[in-house]
Amino acid sequence: MTPLTPEAKKAISARVQFYRELGIHSFYRRSEAPPLEDQPIMAKTSSATSAAKAKPLPVIQQVSSEKGELLDAVRADIGDCTRCRLSKERTNIVFGTGNLDADIMFVGEGPGADEDEQGLPFVGRAGQLLNNMISAMGIQREDVYIANVVKCRPPGNRTPERDECDTCSPFLMQQIEIIKPKIIVALGAVAAKNLLGLNDSMANLRGRIYDFKNTKLAVTYHPAYLLRDPRQKAEAWKDLQMVMKHLGMTAPAGKNG
Repeated sequence: MTPLTPEAKKAISARVQFYRELGIHSFYRRSEAPPLEDQPIMAKTSSATSAAKAKPLPVIQQVSSEKGELLDAVRADIGDCTRCRLSKERTNIVFGTGNLDADIMFVGEGPGADEDEQGLPFVGRAGQLLNNMISAMGIQREDVYIANVVKCRPPGNRTPERDECDTCSPFLMQQIEIIKPKIIVALGAVAAKNLLGLNDSMANLRGRIYDFKNTKLAVTYHPAYLLRDPRQKAEAWKDLQMVMKHLGMTAPAGKNG
């Protein structure tokens, strides 16, 4: 067995601590699953099209290919966007990433500094916590799709303003329509209020499954908020358990609180 690196040990320690804060104290080891094939959103489709002509793809791969092409079209429509003031200080547009056939889609507020630098959503400290939250559900980040309401980082990580959200939201709606998740998890008040069109407190928005267009939607705390107030992690776990129950998912052994 290959020895763990200091970084890997640190990551495992952080995940164990996260589970303990949820009230989870027993763990099990599952067998390694084969890695999922990478499905980058901006991948070129010409080679895939040629392969399809040579040999018919399974239906699920055909669907994923079509979704990838549609998402590519949305990203191309965004272009080097200057539609709102957020474009002035951004480094990268943060579009979205994940499984194109995901049952669960997480929607956050907007990119932070790490996301702006890398061009990917939820890759900083809040992203590590989100990864732990997803893992606690018995799945992996590669199983879900992740996006934000706004695609550019607000200066100083401020809350995106209403007109900025209104400008960028149509692209998010297109992503949702293409991915067709069974349920969306809105991370934080900004995402929840923009998606639901409701101006209410998190206490009132949480705790129920909403009808949202052709899918469902649940609300929980943003991982960045949970980093500031770890006491709410147990409440966030309740929200995720509600999502799991809706999807008929069973928590892994030792992870049912």
